[in-house]
Amino acid sequence: MDKETPPEAPNLRQKELEEITSKISDLDKWRKIFSWHGLDVSHTTRQKYQDLRSDDDKEDAAGETTSPLKQDRFPSNSLYTIPKALLVSSNLGGQPISLEMAVGLRKMLFGSTFQDFNHEWKKAYFRFHEPCADLAYALKTDKGGAIAIQMAVQVNIIKYLLFVQNKEGNIHLQSLCELSRKEQEKALVEALTDILWTAGEGQKATICLVSHNTYWTPSIDYKVDDFTERVRLFDFFEKEAAAKFLCDHICCLSSEGSHGVILFLYSLLFSRTFERLQKDLDFTTAHLLECKSGTFICRQAILNIILTGRGNPHVFNGVQKLDCEGSVQKLLHGVSSRSDVGYLHWSKDEVENQQLPQVGSMLKTPKLPVWLCSINGTYSVLFSTNRLLLSDWKMEHLFDLYFYNGQPSQKTTLHLTVDTHSHHWEEKHGEEEADAEKRAPSVEMAIQTKWEGAAIDWNGATPF
Repeated sequence: MDKETPPEAPNLRQKELEEITSKISDLDKWRKIFSWHGLDVSHTTRQKYQDLRSDDDKEDAAGETTSPLKQDRFPSNSLYTIPKALLVSSNLGGQPISLEMAVGLRKMLFGSTFQDFNHEWKKAYFRFHEPCADLAYALKTDKGGAIAIQMAVQVNIIKYLLFVQNKEGNIHLQSLCELSRKEQEKALVEALTDILWTAGEGQKATICLVSHNTYWTPSIDYKVDDFTERVRLFDFFEKEAAAKFLCDHICCLSSEGSHGVILFLYSLLFSRTFERLQKDLDFTTAHLLECKSGTFICRQAILNIILTGRGNPHVFNGVQKLDCEGSVQKLLHGVSSRSDVGYLHWSKDEVENQQLPQVGSMLKTPKLPVWLCSINGTYSVLFSTNRLLLSDWKMEHLFDLYFYNGQPSQKTTLHLTVDTHSHHWEEKHGEEEADAEKRAPSVEMAIQTKWEGAAIDWNGATPF
């Protein structure tokens, strides 16, 4: 009598089949790389390479200074293919990314040239909610680590709409809900340009776009993604010129399939330059992305570049000395100056483990009342429409704040009223016998890291 097949056997066979398929795919990738390095002795491969070289020589004879290698030299993945309409021509100018630049990017981001962005990152781009609606000013967010960058950019969009575009008086929240699609686009362009220009210390901004061709052969020391290898870098030494160029090509960052968030991140790092980044960082941060829960999350240094222009890895003020064994002292690099926008941080788990980072006054009290918030590991934006909130102490007795967390469940901007003198709401919470989180929601706790002991009215909304 035949033995019964264990119920887990089909699953094991399926896993083994998937593992074999993955190995075959990897072998095929390396075969292609080796073949283009002349390591494949087959007559067919040699003939194909000679035909490509012949085509390149013809292009050189026609006046091309650099011969682009054909796209089919790289194993492509149709899932991540960028629409042709979003690819720029090499005739547009700029500088093609070199292998050395691509290696530098990978090491700065991942610490390895064999690591690559996952699907969630590749599908992330910059897009607004519907124009002329409650959240017309707000970006929609994607899943995964790209949310941090999208919300940090959101802070700068609000800064532009409230305080840069209008240099006189205060703007009512309603004006943010009346934006047309053209005004949304302009706000995104101005915010991105300002971030890149500040990262370049007011001297240069670099904008990265993707072209049709790639200009160097793969290397066995570098994992090809059929995206980074086709990037072109456009350098601008005047802010207005950078804004105009970005305005003309903003669809390359704000369209589905564009890899827009990754392109902006590349632009940010090239604008800052690897040399400056090395000086910004310290021994605690070897690379800028951290693998966590199946995705790559941004370390604080990336957020600080977007918020302050410098890639310092900590949120306290200035530099702190860390005593080590012997006479050696190591320095921790925090935020060195007050920036236009700020940052607040709260995590229930970190408080329980006594690991909550102390955000310094440089970030808690920015020049303008707009903050990126990290609350229990999720990112959101807190802002006031009152330009004088942080420059006139009398304004901080009773004031309004607005909150947007980027989640699909939020349909309107949350309106909070903060009272730093009267504590009748806090007393009401104290009468409740619910747990501590219900008595003091994490949003309130984040606000109270700036205004300690303040009472917060949710104006009819359910606290969360």
